Amino acid sequence: MTATDQQGAVSGRPGGSSGDRLSMRTKRLLWIWSFLAIPILFYSIIRFYPTLQAFYLSFTNWDLLRPAKFIGVTNYVKLFKDPQFWKVFKNTFAYLIVGTPISLVLAFVIAFYLDRVRILHGFIRALYFLPYLTTAAAMAWVWRWFYQPPPIGIINDVFAILGIPQQPFIRSTDQALYSIMVTAIWAGLGFQIIIFMAGLRAIPTTFYEAARIDGLGEWAILRKITLPLLKPTTVFLVVFSSIGFLRIFDQVYNMTTNDPGGPLGSTKPLVLMIYQTAFNSYAMGYAAAQTVVLFTILLVVSLIQLWVLREKK
Repeated sequence: MTATDQQGAVSGRPGGSSGDRLSMRTKRLLWIWSFLAIPILFYSIIRFYPTLQAFYLSFTNWDLLRPAKFIGVTNYVKLFKDPQFWKVFKNTFAYLIVGTPISLVLAFVIAFYLDRVRILHGFIRALYFLPYLTTAAAMAWVWRWFYQPPPIGIINDVFAILGIPQQPFIRSTDQALYSIMVTAIWAGLGFQIIIFMAGLRAIPTTFYEAARIDGLGEWAILRKITLPLLKPTTVFLVVFSSIGFLRIFDQVYNMTTNDPGGPLGSTKPLVLMIYQTAFNSYAMGYAAAQTVVLFTILLVVSLIQLWVLREKK
């Protein structure tokens, strides 16, 4: 009997089996990381590298024609002293603070009642989801047509029939931002409804049956069972919708195409400011600084929301 066999006999295992198991585990790990390597590499190239490059460019002066010149925090000082930036900053948070809660409340109410519909349920759900599948540019141009003065604009035509004075909508510094916000809310409503409905259907019906046996009314069931159990779904939609409103661009650019972000910058969000700085003024370093600020805002807002809506132990 060899020394290896003797050791195997003492341990109660065949000789070399531990090494075989370790070798098999190592092979499995190698296969797993081999399959993951390509998507990780691809994601790193298209996501992390541009992000790091934007951070670097934010400290430079670059106009695409000459090499980037390092200038320190000059772009950030210029940005925070720019009154136009603070106006855009205010517009961006107006989209977030007003648009997110309204869209989520509407989506939940529609999903809550649509979940109880039994006739043509699938057809109605598809109608609500259809705007989310529509091209943002096409949708924005249709809404721009709706907002036109009579006799072109449908909304003002309806107002005229009802005896309501015509409204300027996207031609007004007071109404333009909220007119575009309505379009953005309508565009994202279908996705939020579908997610809320998935969350509602994931709640076990036994909870509702037990609550009704205990004599709870519909409002108490909603407050004590439905809303608490929908918390993970709500957290996801709050963060997802907030990011969408902070990054709003398509509706603003296409609905105010004659004066993007107008009138008088009343609808301009930060993403549109970045676009104009980069591709109209070719101030790439300054645009990168604005991008870093937007990235920071998105990160901070998302972390705050996750902290506020976190599960309490």
